[in-house]
Amino acid sequence: MRSESRYRAGTLADVVDDVYTQQGFDVRLDWGPDGVDALVGGCAVLVIVDVLSFSTAVDVAVGRGARILPLPWRDERAAAAARAAGAVLAGERSWTLRPSSLVDIPAGTFLALPSPNGATLSAKAAAAGVHVLAGCLRNATAVARQAQELGGPVGVIAAGERWRADGRPLRPGLEDYLGAGAIAAAMGGSSSLSPEATVAAAAARSVVDMAATVADCASGRELIEWGHPGDVDLAGRVDVSDVAPVLVDGVYTKE
Repeated sequence: MRSESRYRAGTLADVVDDVYTQQGFDVRLDWGPDGVDALVGGCAVLVIVDVLSFSTAVDVAVGRGARILPLPWRDERAAAAARAAGAVLAGERSWTLRPSSLVDIPAGTFLALPSPNGATLSAKAAAAGVHVLAGCLRNATAVARQAQELGGPVGVIAAGERWRADGRPLRPGLEDYLGAGAIAAAMGGSSSLSPEATVAAAAARSVVDMAATVADCASGRELIEWGHPGDVDLAGRVDVSDVAPVLVDGVYTKE
């Protein structure tokens, strides 16, 4: 009867859009920019999960006492935004999107970090006025705890990668699904999980050797072939960080 009344009152698109919000659950999970659009209206907190490499890089840098300005561009707009904010643009020195380049970043560094996935989603979520966290495998429990303290519902967004094809469509990445699942699992004891979040949490719990799994999945193999095994190793470690990077006035910092 409820669905029938919705059909009479609105359009089919209205009903479908309502379905995708995963209403009625404390913890929800979706993918990429469309997932942000689907969940942002019904969530107080969004956790952006880009394991290889943005969220891991943010965790490492913020854990060292740095601040991160996420930027969705890698062109002259990024340089202009970094200058306007008084930040160092990644690549101008030795610091890059690679987590291994940030393990010795000095405390107090303000780094502008462009990323087509994690940074782009962070900016998109922030524009909607919700609390935004950067989550990964390394800080899954810390981020879950902080998200619950900020208040729910909580949406967990697996960033995914991009196919090298016209339009660069979303390529779901196993590493992001497992990272999102690990965060959802850490909230499952006291929060209701949507079916999407429940299955992702179960997937994360089922992995015996997370580091090996991340290294052997498509995204991990890609980075290793590019000569970055150290970044994959850093990203595959679970709960080695107690940092929960929070986006405050557009900048990721330690709460």
